[in-house]
Amino acid sequence: MAVDLDMSGQVAVVTGGTRGVGAGITRAFLEAGAEVVTCARRAPDKPVEAAGRTARFLPVDLRDPEAVGSFFARVGSEHGRLDTLVNNAGGTPYRLLDDGGPGRHARVVELNLLAPLTASIAAHEVMRGRRSGGSIVMIGSVSGSRPSPGSAAYGAAKAGLEHLARTMAVEWAPRIRVNTLIVGMARTELSHLHYGDEEAMAAVGRTVPLGRLADPADVGDACVFLASDRASYISGASLLVHGGGERPAFLDAATANQ
Repeated sequence: MAVDLDMSGQVAVVTGGTRGVGAGITRAFLEAGAEVVTCARRAPDKPVEAAGRTARFLPVDLRDPEAVGSFFARVGSEHGRLDTLVNNAGGTPYRLLDDGGPGRHARVVELNLLAPLTASIAAHEVMRGRRSGGSIVMIGSVSGSRPSPGSAAYGAAKAGLEHLARTMAVEWAPRIRVNTLIVGMARTELSHLHYGDEEAMAAVGRTVPLGRLADPADVGDACVFLASDRASYISGASLLVHGGGERPAFLDAATANQ
């Protein structure tokens, strides 16, 4: 049986959908036929395009609840519907807990946990009045389920985001489905800031069982699946998109002298 992921006529919002993993998610929804609205504080140098179609961009500060509410009301009014929200916006610089003071770490939590909460509540206001409801996808991280030195606030926020999604899935059922993608290391235009040059990135990729870093398209395809009717009975779930995770360090240590 063919897996039909046609989303023609549907409307998806992808926060932070103009670059990196977010752009990969945007392209996947465009390729599936959806109308896509991306948002960020600043407009991209060029719009995201795929399959001969172009995503719409609207500026919004996701940390401003009033602006977020106005943004989703505008999407609902101008597009007539909202089927999917992908809470992708987020990230963090490398910063040890002793560096920068608590205020900077708090801003990381605000962007990666409170902003998705605000966006989801605003999206729910648009979705809940529709008979077909909608789907919300949180972009989580493996940093939320393992120690995350240098990005502790980010990891804590992502752990909270997964819990938030499970609770939303219960409170907003059956009209709204809410799921989380737990994303591993991904290759984007900013990967060199985290992993180094091409040789270093290849070495990092070899630590993943599938032998490479994730491509933004891998994450995008998983988002489209969770948003589609093929996932109509999936809610409150966490889908691992990490290439098999990380090879346990003890295996290498055990064979180092053999």
